[in-house]
Amino acid sequence: MERNKVFKIWLSSIKGVGYKNFTKLIEFFGSAEEVYNAKEIDILKAVRSKKLTENIIEAKKQNPFEYIERLQKLRIKVYTLEEEEYPEELKNIYDPPPVLYTKGNISLKDSLCIAMVGSRNATFYGKQMAQKLAYELAERGIIVVSGMARGIDSFSHIGALKAKGKTIAVLGSGINVVYPKENKKLMEQIIENGLLVSEFPLDFPPLPQNFPSRNRIISGLSLGVVVVEAGVKSGSLLTAKFALEQGREVFAVPGNATSAYSKGTNELIKQGAKLVNDVNDILEEFNFRGDVQEKITQNTLASLSDEEKKVYEFICEAPRDIEEVISYFGLKAAKANVILSSLMLKGIIEKLPGNKYEKKIF
Repeated sequence: MERNKVFKIWLSSIKGVGYKNFTKLIEFFGSAEEVYNAKEIDILKAVRSKKLTENIIEAKKQNPFEYIERLQKLRIKVYTLEEEEYPEELKNIYDPPPVLYTKGNISLKDSLCIAMVGSRNATFYGKQMAQKLAYELAERGIIVVSGMARGIDSFSHIGALKAKGKTIAVLGSGINVVYPKENKKLMEQIIENGLLVSEFPLDFPPLPQNFPSRNRIISGLSLGVVVVEAGVKSGSLLTAKFALEQGREVFAVPGNATSAYSKGTNELIKQGAKLVNDVNDILEEFNFRGDVQEKITQNTLASLSDEEKKVYEFICEAPRDIEEVISYFGLKAAKANVILSSLMLKGIIEKLPGNKYEKKIF
């Protein structure tokens, strides 16, 4: 690892050094290594904060290279703002994290992501809807982003994993800290089939003030945010607020008008959030985005079985009815129906009047 990156990781790990102070210090001294070598009086001139200056002086007692060795032993990757692997969508928000810690097996670069958030104290309906929507998004190759909290977050991750899809958990703690404790197994599954992301250094505890900061990353990584279930004071409404500020789409799942658990989502809908009953309500919002549709189609085609691919290619040549499919492939009617229904559910063919099927044009 380059020396410059090592010292940037060191600098970003200091309490009180967010995006603004990180940028200010680099501009003042020229590099993160020069901050490490700087005198206390010069640091004070740069940041104009006695407390932050004390934190930086205290951090100099650490060996930045030993910290990097520990990251490597834990198989944790770190990306700085300037690196190509740092996601473009997140880079362009108001206050992007100076560094991102990641652990898992997918790339953040050019990933197609939708965030799903909601109440920790979720109802059965909320958990069911979170799991269903996440499953259907993941089926189409969309990565589901959430915060690995109890309730809606956990069921969003579970839904994506059940679909054999990918999911990203953005943590409000160090990437090696399991929180909540009961999600240890889920965390391990996400490492295997997705990615953990954090802006916090190793061992950093899950303090309450971390989570609003975490929420801006959840929305910043995503094309849009789906609020599944939320009360009027739910932290997930803050994620929706960040999404709007970042120019992302905001979706909300309607709930019982008398339920305190749905007052936040119902209010979002009144304020203009897109109402979501099923996955198509999310996907149709991106019909005008050719790049998004192309990725969704590529991901969906890659997930088709051999039989589904053959039938899809047959229908792409010209509109076909079920009798043509049965005759051409020698299928039983029940099997042909299953394949056609699956292709329709995946949104890549549509049924025409006269019971013909054709390739769906977005």
